[in-house]
Amino acid sequence: MSDMEPPVIDGFTPSTRMQKEGFRGKFVRKVKENPFVPIGCLATAGALTYGLIAFKQGKTRQSQLLMRTRIAAQGFTVAAIMFGVYMAAAKSPPHPN
Repeated sequence: MSDMEPPVIDGFTPSTRMQKEGFRGKFVRKVKENPFVPIGCLATAGALTYGLIAFKQGKTRQSQLLMRTRIAAQGFTVAAIMFGVYMAAAKSPPHPN
């Protein structure tokens, strides 16, 4: 047995997470587990981009509105992350003492 392989334990079958998982597979799994995080990230990036474009064009009122939208999108993303952490903690079995 090499140093990279987990030890063999009688009566225990490793889950699919224990096997090698590439970046794409992990990304797809994480998006399926909590799809609101990437949505919030895209909304944040979009609001920031459009806000900076509006600022560069001199549209200060629209730029301010988009920066406030960005803050709301960031808040949504943080809430989605916290919800995902809560759901993962609620789903995992309790640790033995």
